[in-house]
Amino acid sequence: MHYFLTEEQQMIVDICRQIVQERILPVRAEYDEKGIFPTEIIKEIGQSDLFRLFIPEEYGGMGTGIFEVCLATEELSKGDLSVATSYAASGLGLIPILVMGNKEQKKKYLPDLASGAKIAAFGLTESEAGSDASALRTRAVKEGGSYIINGTKQWITNGGEAEIYTIFAATNPEKGARGISAFIVEKGTKGFEFGKKENKLGIRASATRELIFTDCRVPEENILGGEGKGFITAMRTFDQSRPAVGAQAVGVAQAALEEALNYSRIRHQFGQPISSFQGIQHMLADMATQVEAARALVYHAAKVIDSGEKNISKLSAMSKLFASDTAMKVTIDAVQILGGYGYMKEYPVEKMLRDAKITQIYEGTNQIQKNIIALDLIKRGAGW
Repeated sequence: MHYFLTEEQQMIVDICRQIVQERILPVRAEYDEKGIFPTEIIKEIGQSDLFRLFIPEEYGGMGTGIFEVCLATEELSKGDLSVATSYAASGLGLIPILVMGNKEQKKKYLPDLASGAKIAAFGLTESEAGSDASALRTRAVKEGGSYIINGTKQWITNGGEAEIYTIFAATNPEKGARGISAFIVEKGTKGFEFGKKENKLGIRASATRELIFTDCRVPEENILGGEGKGFITAMRTFDQSRPAVGAQAVGVAQAALEEALNYSRIRHQFGQPISSFQGIQHMLADMATQVEAARALVYHAAKVIDSGEKNISKLSAMSKLFASDTAMKVTIDAVQILGGYGYMKEYPVEKMLRDAKITQIYEGTNQIQKNIIALDLIKRGAGW
């Protein structure tokens, strides 16, 4: 489908496709099996200026938008969702600096993140605070010109690999969500250590680790937006980042569709290719339609965000919800079309199925997305 991309946007797509073909596909299976973080590939993504996309030009970025990030994320996801997750998670970690950081914070941190010299991570989730982000137990206590942070974060993408972390902690616990604050914490800060690296079902080449804070002293100038602004910072961040999760889902679904289509043409049963059977044709037609619908919704959400529209929560949630559900259905159908071969690691669709599942879970489960959509409908109605 032609989306009338500009020359610059098409160039972004082409660069990502080249990285996929030359760097990702040759090592995809090995990195998945061994859980190897794609350090060199991430460096090449940085050298290709893909981290600059939605960072303002004054801080070393290209000043484009979420739409361009979605284009890059989708293409990288066609190659390996692990690599795309590592790339997108750095964006997730820096969005709080974009939306709440002051000029000094932006000037200090964004240029290195734009160049890819450093990558970022987003530290919100805890063992008791997943969907209920307001229940986090990590504490930050003001002491002189610093905050002392104590607590543990769980399942943090890019944990241990990132140099810059956006960390959410309660500065006023009795206020609940209104007592949460966000801090920029640098790797190597005394009292900031990493726990175990998780052994995951999918996106195995991405790094997922615990973050452990033990009397970690962070200067007060590293707070984002002031005390009590953490929860709104997280929600505003998710509003902007969720279409990129949708783009991940679209990418892996598109890749699975292509694998299934190609296989159906070469696999013969009863003396003819299985693509000649109407049952297979209808599966492929449904898969292609669902992928295209998901892509259209993701692109629309990204462009609405880039337009400066303020009320974006519902549309952002819809794009993540629909695309991730599509990715699961399409990857399951791709495995079915490949039959026994689809269940084997020699073919990539079993990996795509394992990878796709996380898109229904991270950055807000799909049940949470439905809550967001329903609440907005009740408040604003069904119109746009």
